[in-house]
Amino acid sequence: MDELLKRYCPRIEFDSYEDFYENYKVNVPQDFNFAYDIVDEWAKIDENKLALVWTNDACDMKRFTFGDMKRLSDKAANVLTEQGIKKGDVVMLILKQRPEVWVMLVALMKIGAIAIPATYQLTPKDIVYRCNRALIKTIVCVDDDEILDHIINALPKCETVEQIITVGDHPREGYLDLRTAIENASDKWERPTGENATKIDDTMLVYFSSGTSGMPKMVRHNYELPLGHIVTAKYWQCVQENKIHLTQTDSGWAKFAWGKIYGQWICGAAIGAYDTEKFHPDTMLQAIQRIKPTTFCAPATIYRFLIKEDLSGYDFSFIEHASIAGEPLNPEVYKKIKELTGLELHEGFGQTETSVLLANFKWIKVRPGSMGKPAPLYGITLMDADNNPVEDGIEGSICITNTDKKHPTGLFHEYWKDPEITAKSWHDGIYNTGDMAWRDSDGYYWFVGRNDDVIKCSGYRIGPFEVESALLEHPSVLECAVTAVPDPIRGQVVKATIVLAKGYVPSQELTKQLQNHVKKVTAPYKYPRVVEYLPELPKTISGKIQRNVIRHRDNDK
Repeated sequence: MDELLKRYCPRIEFDSYEDFYENYKVNVPQDFNFAYDIVDEWAKIDENKLALVWTNDACDMKRFTFGDMKRLSDKAANVLTEQGIKKGDVVMLILKQRPEVWVMLVALMKIGAIAIPATYQLTPKDIVYRCNRALIKTIVCVDDDEILDHIINALPKCETVEQIITVGDHPREGYLDLRTAIENASDKWERPTGENATKIDDTMLVYFSSGTSGMPKMVRHNYELPLGHIVTAKYWQCVQENKIHLTQTDSGWAKFAWGKIYGQWICGAAIGAYDTEKFHPDTMLQAIQRIKPTTFCAPATIYRFLIKEDLSGYDFSFIEHASIAGEPLNPEVYKKIKELTGLELHEGFGQTETSVLLANFKWIKVRPGSMGKPAPLYGITLMDADNNPVEDGIEGSICITNTDKKHPTGLFHEYWKDPEITAKSWHDGIYNTGDMAWRDSDGYYWFVGRNDDVIKCSGYRIGPFEVESALLEHPSVLECAVTAVPDPIRGQVVKATIVLAKGYVPSQELTKQLQNHVKKVTAPYKYPRVVEYLPELPKTISGKIQRNVIRHRDNDK
């Protein structure tokens, strides 16, 4: 057990959180390459070891072993090199959760090419921006008509794109069909040596961050990133060797790196994949029943929808550990999930730029609503605007403060091709995440909001998360976003933009109920003086609520 993990972690078992935080170490070989040293090694140890369990909306099921992954990625590497892809070239992947996304990520690592995963929700404008910023050479995409049309419409303005490769059952004429090409390709591939070999500092993966404001930044990770996610997978998600882990996310999001490939495969777990065209709670629940994961992770949005469903007819007994990340966990969601399923949700916090930074690790007693405690390898400090540490109970920016001593394994290396933006958030050995939190006297961290989301009303500082949590306790509220609106007397007042649950309709009476509810649950001055009802909330392409869009719209009125 843990055969590969022990090659990189001198010690894998710990007696307590304190023991874990102080003594966890990871070895990072200078020539480490996840494709060869993990995927191919598992295939060498046991070619029949389960790697991937895949299903879709049509209830199709496919299983892939590590032997399959080695063979298919070797074939794909040959296909790509025949198309002129070489070390350092940039390839964008828009593959949803097709099995080929795993094959392509591994194949690109074998070549030493740079992968840029992207969501299928990109518009032609988004595609042009990404292609020209990253100098993308090839786009590999599903053969979905809408996605292909967006790419074709963008191509005249994409200065460096040379080819499109498609993946699907009905390939469009005029483009290379990846499945056919892989089927016909040689499975003979040798690990490159000399100048063509990868080194740990080479760029492996770039994500365009889905920030809530401004143009997306390019987050650059090198070949050490997979080793950073050992903590994410083994000690927070608690994946188990030869058992299935399901993190529900699209391949274009950084949460895919967190939960659907690196740490999980290093630990010898199999990945569960539900390849859906559009999220619906009932089909998601049915997919879980088919995949039967031992460990499960999803963003808060999915859990918020699930608790509004009738869960009585579903079996969750096979799930031994559940976690949540992507957005903060509202205590009411935690309580409802535990009540309905018996599962205790373990919240974790991090960014596209990092592996897990804070989490309710397996030794820690969960406090609903708390992000938990710091991960090892990261020095976490809450700091004020002048970069001074704040005391317990005081809000501060979540900062990584040990980057001048040794680069923490799992932390990004820069905003690619943008030293000025890098320097704004990372200088003097301190990386400022831009997220606000406070720490209690027992060392638990509690999320407040993004720096620009905090509301300043009549001298009070109000974090949107606390008000949103209070609102979500009311049965009428499915989703909500709390923002500031200008006020001539108070400077700003709290506004709640609300999506109602089934069976509820907007009314003055309901608004009054919600306002009174917040006054009872939290400090009365935090109640939303303005309430707006919408059919859906504006979100980024990674599913995060765009409070800045609501603020800008309100400011323009």
